[in-house]
Amino acid sequence: MTNKQNLISAEQAADYLDVTTRTLANWRSRGFPNVPWSKIGRCVRYRISDLDTYIAKHSHNNVKG
Repeated sequence: MTNKQNLISAEQAADYLDVTTRTLANWRSRGFPNVPWSKIGRCVRYRISDLDTYIAKHSHNNVKG
């Protein structure tokens, strides 16, 4: 069972990812990039853990040795 505190609104997710809510809406519409989301009634919600996973997957470390 998911803890309700783990779900955040699209506005909060946009702030978390430092993008606009319009960008998130475009991503949902296109299906790319794949940021998991849920629709509960008419509300779109995101899990913070999914956003953290997305950030980790798309982080690049350009350290040259």
